[in-house]
Amino acid sequence: MSWELNFEKEETIGDALKQAGLCGSFQKEEEAVLKLKKNYNAVYGLGERFNGVNQKGKRVHGEVIEKFCHQGEISYCPVQFFMTDAGFGFFTDTKTVVDYAFEEEISITLRKDHEGKYPKGFLLTGSITEMLQEYITRTGAVRRIPRWSLGIWMSANRWHTEKEVLEQVEEAEKLEFPGSVLVVEAWSDEATFYRFNEHGEWPHPEKMIQTLKEKGIHTVLWQIPVLKKMEKGKSHPVLKEDIEYAIKRDLCVKNQDGSLYRIPEEHWFSGSLLPDFSKKETRDWWFSKRQYLLDMGVDGFKTDGGEFVLTDEAAVEDGRTGKELRNAFAEDYIRAYEEFVGPERVLFSRAGYTGQQRFPIQWAGDQQSEWSELRGVLSAGLSAGLSGIIYWSFDIGGFAGPLPTAELYERATQLALFMPVMQWHSEPVGGQFAELMPSAGGINDRSPWNLARIYGDEEFLENIRKLHNLRMNFLPYLAWEAERSAREGLPMARHLCLDYQEEPCNKCFEREFLLGDLLICPVVEEGMKEITVYLPKGKWYPVSSVLFGKAQEEKEVFYEGSTFYVLPVKEHGIPVFLKEGGMFALELPKNGKPGERSWNIQETELCIWVAGEKGERNCSDGNGETLHISWGTGDIQAVYRRENTEKDCKKIWLK
Repeated sequence: MSWELNFEKEETIGDALKQAGLCGSFQKEEEAVLKLKKNYNAVYGLGERFNGVNQKGKRVHGEVIEKFCHQGEISYCPVQFFMTDAGFGFFTDTKTVVDYAFEEEISITLRKDHEGKYPKGFLLTGSITEMLQEYITRTGAVRRIPRWSLGIWMSANRWHTEKEVLEQVEEAEKLEFPGSVLVVEAWSDEATFYRFNEHGEWPHPEKMIQTLKEKGIHTVLWQIPVLKKMEKGKSHPVLKEDIEYAIKRDLCVKNQDGSLYRIPEEHWFSGSLLPDFSKKETRDWWFSKRQYLLDMGVDGFKTDGGEFVLTDEAAVEDGRTGKELRNAFAEDYIRAYEEFVGPERVLFSRAGYTGQQRFPIQWAGDQQSEWSELRGVLSAGLSAGLSGIIYWSFDIGGFAGPLPTAELYERATQLALFMPVMQWHSEPVGGQFAELMPSAGGINDRSPWNLARIYGDEEFLENIRKLHNLRMNFLPYLAWEAERSAREGLPMARHLCLDYQEEPCNKCFEREFLLGDLLICPVVEEGMKEITVYLPKGKWYPVSSVLFGKAQEEKEVFYEGSTFYVLPVKEHGIPVFLKEGGMFALELPKNGKPGERSWNIQETELCIWVAGEKGERNCSDGNGETLHISWGTGDIQAVYRRENTEKDCKKIWLK
């Protein structure tokens, strides 16, 4: 249930609190402060949070802020919505900055918008699942993503030429690594950011894109929302024309005194202008320059840098200024690109705001190759999911700094295997934060083959290849879960509180998650020999040996839930469990094993694992692929349809 709070009529607040079963108070002067009081142990939501999923005991600042590495309390993507394990939550649809203090009493500080009004708020009650779905209902339905985006994303900021891109694809093919998406960052003239570099580096971009598509690889191009101030001594005639046109037509963000806003010194792209995406004329002009990219087959954009409103003086025509505009600009920018690309393509965005589930996919921004950063992105992914952002990703092994160790990279890959999007990426060579290993030879790609070369470790390459193949084995299952998540308004990587709210909150809830019927227990600490896992109520069947091989010896047929277990940590796998009455499926080569190649081959079979004495599932990817499966008393019935053709399945018991 929900109760609307009109902060302009403060006399109504008390009644709403009483109806929602809450104690509290409300006062307003320059700022409005709502206080809520009810015993609670956990608070979830609030956007992408790197400092933990449960925000109890913390202060949260709801403002879009860019932070290179070690984000901590700072978020690229805040969301003005939270839920507690005590059955109440709060949401406000505002661009103004909201501050929260989650102490014994929850304090919410709201500010007036550009019209001088306090935003409306909503008290929510119910289960965590119900409150999350209510929030999504109020902010906009989840936009589905195409199946191909669930595969392997390949990226590095050092691929500056068509030749380098095709060489990387050739290397992946030679080493039998699958690829579904290629993100090309250094493709443009570095001035307009919509023209391929003119100096011969990209002689046949359309042919390149089509060649990649024939190989099953979709192209995503990097974008930045600026009219760039060129470096001293450099100029670009097309950019000069664009800037003159934008100024003449009043298409840029301004300051409150009417002067042009420019990104302040000592910031990324300092001195550059910002397009005002809140204006239709700006959007029409901006995307008229980029339409040819879609026409030649580009399948999406990496929309970087939505955090460029950095002063309180910035303003746009509709009256929004300062911190309100800071949050609004991120949304205006991503929304504009979403309208441009349409439903068959994707965005890959760093900045975002409330209702970001409408503009997928989100990625966690920039982290260094450190264990603490791996723990941070796990928190960020789970908290994003509890904020409605169901399609989410991070850079495997980190983006910047010294290259990751083999152990860190493999553990990060194991985590990414079960996340909505699986991507590796790296900063440019000689970039502003680059710290290369002496043995790297000046190449800091986080591609598996580059790391294997530097480590001198062929076994490492084989282990990572198996994980990449396993991701492709999972594609049907991932497609079904992606469709279900969008339909139900629940994240693919689900925090345990969504399914097991009645379970006592514990530390394991910060690092475990569900993918469909699978419980994933990633390893995010260096040198771990054993791990403590918590299994919720019911029976749980270990499937690590199924997924990662016989090295993952499992002594128990099943484990009883509502219990902690200390389990050995294997080098090349992590604990994964299938719940009683659950199922998962892998597409494998005929008579093959998990981790073997199933992509771009003719003879494959869908293998289904089920657990418990009975169960039933109806699965659909939303595009004609369906599975109906039921089991009980030792029999398994399954009907699998792909492209309107029934295909046989191999059914496997776990009991």
